[in-house]
Amino acid sequence: MPDTVFIMSASADIGRALATMYADEGRTVIGTSRDPLALADLRARESVHILPCDVGDPVSVARMVEAYAALGLPWDVFVSAVGVMDPIGPWTSLDFDAWEQSVTVNSLGQLRVLHGLYPHRRTGGITHAAFFAGGGTNNPFTNYSAYCLGKIALIKMCELLDDEVPDLNAFIIGPGFLPTKIHEQTFANPVGAGDNLDKTRNFHAAPGTAASYRDLYDCIGWCVAGGRPVAGGRNFSAAHDVWKADGVGLADRLRYDVNMYKLRRAGNASAPGRGEESK
Repeated sequence: MPDTVFIMSASADIGRALATMYADEGRTVIGTSRDPLALADLRARESVHILPCDVGDPVSVARMVEAYAALGLPWDVFVSAVGVMDPIGPWTSLDFDAWEQSVTVNSLGQLRVLHGLYPHRRTGGITHAAFFAGGGTNNPFTNYSAYCLGKIALIKMCELLDDEVPDLNAFIIGPGFLPTKIHEQTFANPVGAGDNLDKTRNFHAAPGTAASYRDLYDCIGWCVAGGRPVAGGRNFSAAHDVWKADGVGLADRLRYDVNMYKLRRAGNASAPGRGEESK
């Protein structure tokens, strides 16, 4: 298990749940929040440090990295629980500045943080970076273009990091539908949300097929344990992949197939490749 875990957006539902579980396991947790005073329960724990940070503001990110460096706690695992759906609606109808900022928050801002923190990792071995990418990253996500584009960028960047940074195991996890605050943005814009409004309402009415926060925690742990040969540069689904039911078998297949769970076209018209295994 990792000794020190850095969690971007520890005030988000996923981030807060993960921060709590890591702290309960005795790990040192460094979390960020735009409003760290809202995390009084986590701040009260001796093993938890909360730093203010707005991922969409480069100056705020730089200040946070400086404050983190002053703690002298090299990180083993970086987890980014950042994500925003807004602005929602047809791309041509959106304010472009708001759309561009959302793409930044959903991708470039998170990468800016990892870039700043990389020199402060624990050296001498492999460190790990986990991102999240929700619905729509494998299919068109109508009226959610900023969110979708930002998350696709993260998926591809994990592949690039795996190729370029040999001491970093970078991977991305699709958490599936979870009843988090991010869905409030869909409910607040029923016209722009289109068909996704009913899908989101139906999920909240019957969330039985969803992954749990514990599933996300365990899936990250499985990716960390498997290391770069298993998880590096891959895009996993916590809710639908068989990491839990057949983790050993899945790990063996991933070691064998470098294209599996990658953002690429594999095979050709006569030999389509891995089919459902390629994402």
